[in-house]
Amino acid sequence: MGDDGHHGHDGYAVRAEGLEKRYGEKRALDGFDLAVREGTVHGLLGPNGAGKTTAVRILSTLIRLDGGRATVAGLDVARQPREVRARIGLTGQYAAVDEVLTGRQNLEMFGRLFHLGGRRAKLRATELLEQFDLTDAADRGVGKYSGGMRRRLDLAASMILAPTVLFLDEPTTGLDPRSRGEVWESVRALVAGGTTVLLTTQYLEEADKLASHITVIDQGRAIADDTPDGLKNLVGGDRIEVVVAERSDIPRVVKVVARVSDGEPEAEEGESRVHAPVIDRVSALTEVARTLQDEGVQVEDIGLRRPSLDDVFLRLTGHRTEKAEQADKPDKADKAEKGQKTQKGAAV
Repeated sequence: MGDDGHHGHDGYAVRAEGLEKRYGEKRALDGFDLAVREGTVHGLLGPNGAGKTTAVRILSTLIRLDGGRATVAGLDVARQPREVRARIGLTGQYAAVDEVLTGRQNLEMFGRLFHLGGRRAKLRATELLEQFDLTDAADRGVGKYSGGMRRRLDLAASMILAPTVLFLDEPTTGLDPRSRGEVWESVRALVAGGTTVLLTTQYLEEADKLASHITVIDQGRAIADDTPDGLKNLVGGDRIEVVVAERSDIPRVVKVVARVSDGEPEAEEGESRVHAPVIDRVSALTEVARTLQDEGVQVEDIGLRRPSLDDVFLRLTGHRTEKAEQADKPDKADKAEKGQKTQKGAAV
């Protein structure tokens, strides 16, 4: 690693080994391990209370660890917190921009807070407004920005000092699909420019689209770590899925599907659905459709699908992730965090 700290050890921008954090009797992190390669988006995926935000707070030096070791950009977060802060950016779940000021004024203010000086702060604000496609709205009050524009401005503020590592803690919570897409494009552009991004999210689609590697965390520990496709392979390959009009037909469908499946069919009574893994996807689908038609079973839907990250979650944790509607409702800890978001990069 060079003296500037711009390279993590052995090609890793972030490393955590056996991280522990306790709040009274509760273990928020219980031996958490993480390795994030430089120049990538690494997803940290888990349900509420799994330890995602705690891990980010430790890695960004907002709170101290109780055990284990962590490095960011090759620097020890416990022994070199000031140096770490000079090389990171952090964007939490809520935009931390001033709605009264314009976009340009917000970025210039952050630049001055980071001791860039008036002239450099103005130059950096102009660069970032262009980079995040906000030039046309630069002199408009942020209160009139859309959700996606506000989030992009928030990302721009995180990039004032061009950090080596950017922590994004559930950055698109509460945004509509179009605004989320805008944020995703901005994140991809940052990584293309060499920034390493650690992304925590409850949106499975978000992790699937952005992350080249995903760590699944539950109860304070990493329970899986692989590429999105590698994680899906834990569940198996293609699956055939049949939804019937009458629940009373489910036993018949199970028998038909069992003839072509590569494993025991699963029946979900509540959703009138039967699904099972298959190897020869086309012939399996053809045979099941023809047999059910011959037997007079009324089918609402039939098809093939790849396993999703939600399926992975179900396999690993025994439950599915929260639905987006639930994820959009901040709990008390989230609300407390809103008031704690003071760091946009270097607290120098």
